[in-house]
Amino acid sequence: MRDPFLRPPEGLVKATEPIANALALRTLPMHVHEILPAFCIYEFINRVVSPYVSSRLAPKTYPQLSRKSKINWNVHFVSMVQSCFINTLALWVIYADRERMRMSWKERVWGYTGAGGMVQGFAAGYFAWDLLASVQDIDVHGWGALAHAASALTVSMMGFRPFVNYYGLNFILYELSTPFLNIHWWMDKVGMTGSKPQLVNGIALLTTFGSSRLVWGTYQNYRMYKDIWRAIQTPGELPVPSWLAVAYLASTTALSVLNFYWFGTMIKTVAKRFEKPSKDQKDRKTE
Repeated sequence: MRDPFLRPPEGLVKATEPIANALALRTLPMHVHEILPAFCIYEFINRVVSPYVSSRLAPKTYPQLSRKSKINWNVHFVSMVQSCFINTLALWVIYADRERMRMSWKERVWGYTGAGGMVQGFAAGYFAWDLLASVQDIDVHGWGALAHAASALTVSMMGFRPFVNYYGLNFILYELSTPFLNIHWWMDKVGMTGSKPQLVNGIALLTTFGSSRLVWGTYQNYRMYKDIWRAIQTPGELPVPSWLAVAYLASTTALSVLNFYWFGTMIKTVAKRFEKPSKDQKDRKTE
């Protein structure tokens, strides 16, 4: 399936080719016109759109937030826009790209479709922005967020070799849980902690996170490891450089480890919102 987005400008393609050739990212010039606008749009949303919209939607909350909380709020706003957009796009391509559906194990490792590259391009633009945001405000986001952004960007960029571009699109569906995570965070900030809507959202968050990242993600990792191993072991096929296999598998494994860690943290966080106060706590409140 061809890339349904606009054709890349010739000048931008030629300007990107030396970098793409040096990094062996052969399909990068065909999608750089999706990466750069995505990066710029998300930065604009972070700097301009989120402060403007949030001040009007939450006039009693947003203006009173501390610097760190405002940074976090804006990042969640960008994340909400991106996750809704990229999930819709990825699901559409997975459903509509018949060429992708017919891929053999060889094509899943080395194959490429324009539509899949488009999703990778828009995702890479976001992850590049996310990496920059994590570096700029490491005191706010922490090293875990930085590791996640770096691993996600690495996986996205390697898809432009192309290498396991098929699985890169499947991993995009990790983002299915992200809207519920953002809503949960916002509910805490606007005074809805422990409310029934937050309980319903918390259940949806844990369900989508567990199913998309742990169940689906683990299954896709297994399939990908199996295909890469088969490519390495099959004589006469395109070789898989050891460094490439190690780098890609290390990045996806790091994401998986972080997902399991965050899932445990989420369970504790959501459960804490709805804990009934103990007898001692009730007594202290009445004193």
